[in-house]
Amino acid sequence: MIEWRDHGVILSARPFGEDGLLVKAITREHGLHAGLVRWSGRKRRDGFVLQPGVEGEFVWRARLDDQLGNWTIEPLRDHSSYWLEDRRRLAAISSTAAVIEAALAEREAQPGVAAATEALLSAFNLEAWPALYVRWEVGVLAELGFALDLEKCAATGETENLAYVSPRTGRAVSYSAGAPYKERLLILPRFLVGGISINDEDIASGLKLTAHFLARDVLGSLNRDIPRARRRLQDLFTESAIEN
Repeated sequence: MIEWRDHGVILSARPFGEDGLLVKAITREHGLHAGLVRWSGRKRRDGFVLQPGVEGEFVWRARLDDQLGNWTIEPLRDHSSYWLEDRRRLAAISSTAAVIEAALAEREAQPGVAAATEALLSAFNLEAWPALYVRWEVGVLAELGFALDLEKCAATGETENLAYVSPRTGRAVSYSAGAPYKERLLILPRFLVGGISINDEDIASGLKLTAHFLARDVLGSLNRDIPRARRRLQDLFTESAIEN
């Protein structure tokens, strides 16, 4: 019998058979991992619903390492339940879970992604959470080997007035160097390069920026599309930016 214990966050919980759930979680030491939870007719455990955003202690058991295995989950915090009437935060939590599940290889440790995810979920009570979400996606790209270079202009080397990102190289471009080609460049929101102003237009630009590189560099190689939950989050901010 193989058994291990880890701290993690539920990404998805889907019905499996007549009395079970197939639960996927991001764990600190074991990465993206799946297992079964047997409900035996129960839908709750100690008041918790097993859903995306539930953080807790996980025990995984299987007879052989390559089997699906079974979870025993001790929920500690349900991050989604705090924001049941806030559609943006709920959408962001769903997007967080969907991006991880789509982008990470199963059973490969990603301690950086796990730690950043726990920190993000705990930061949804902050007013600046949308900017932190975009920064989280930038961090996921870096952890997977696709870091954006936002420190200086790719054309001139200057570190001030950075306004765009090359969709080909992921490198920043200054306003003066990029202005003639701005229709072909991605907008670099100021909050990613030290600015403090954050509005819905900035967030929509940031989500469009990270979506481009997630789709091309991470999900494209896996023949996967941007998850529906991630598209919905971007649409919420894009629509609000247009309205305002």
